[in-house]
Amino acid sequence: MEVVNLYKPFDIMYVEEDTCPMGQHRINFFELVYIVKGTGAFHNNQHTFRYEPENLFLLMPQDIQYTRIKSRTGFLFIRFNGIYLEAQRTGNTYSNLGDWARKLEFIFHNNYHFPGCILQNMDDKPIVRALVNALMLEYPREQSLRNEVVQQLVNTIITIVARNVSLLAPEKIPVSSEASNDILSYIHQNIYYPEKLRTEKLAAQFNISPNYISEYVKKLTGESIQRYVTNYKLKLVETRLQYSDMRMSEIVDELGFTDESHLNRTFKKYSGINPTEYRKKIWAENNYRPGLSG
Repeated sequence: MEVVNLYKPFDIMYVEEDTCPMGQHRINFFELVYIVKGTGAFHNNQHTFRYEPENLFLLMPQDIQYTRIKSRTGFLFIRFNGIYLEAQRTGNTYSNLGDWARKLEFIFHNNYHFPGCILQNMDDKPIVRALVNALMLEYPREQSLRNEVVQQLVNTIITIVARNVSLLAPEKIPVSSEASNDILSYIHQNIYYPEKLRTEKLAAQFNISPNYISEYVKKLTGESIQRYVTNYKLKLVETRLQYSDMRMSEIVDELGFTDESHLNRTFKKYSGINPTEYRKKIWAENNYRPGLSG
């Protein structure tokens, strides 16, 4: 099977095809695929679904995919890898791109009903269409501040994707429960600020008694607040180990572990191996290393 790599942090490409340009292949990067025009069938891992204009799909590293085109199709591909995500996280104080990278993490760890068109809110379709048109005009140009404009357009698309993901509730949570989504979204968005995730702070945020919110979160997730927060942090650790070259000390500082020993103990209890062994294992299995194979 062909493996498609991305040899630079970020790329945008528009392609029009009458027949499928590639057979089954695996990607080593994150990819948003927007259908500008045309119809056909999209195969992603074990899923098959029809596509049509204004569909937007989110694909993950190591996804296996191929397409069957029914009518001439225009695809816009927005591709990025771990290097690009890390660059966004290290933006300056006055930039909102660090927050954008965290929106991505929220998406990656809450993709309950993927694959399929990610746009659940029909009112968002014309907005995304306008943003895509702007990207297609701006990206080929070589002019002042072109990269900044492109990043802001992509940032807005990602924010809309995050909003739509919030409409896809996990199976453990009733879809009609707005409070359920709000509480878990608040935890995800404040995972970097431990003081905001104390039971008392959560209770005050949602005007619920501390005892009740503890029981409520356990009913929603099957876990205590502390266990849910820890497990979510460990998912973020996995993301950094797989898709970035971050040092353990950097992960410790960013995610609020006491020290590297604390991270090692917690991660080993969660996955059975320590973080360094996990990174080596995943990179070896996927023939993947940030900066080399995308």
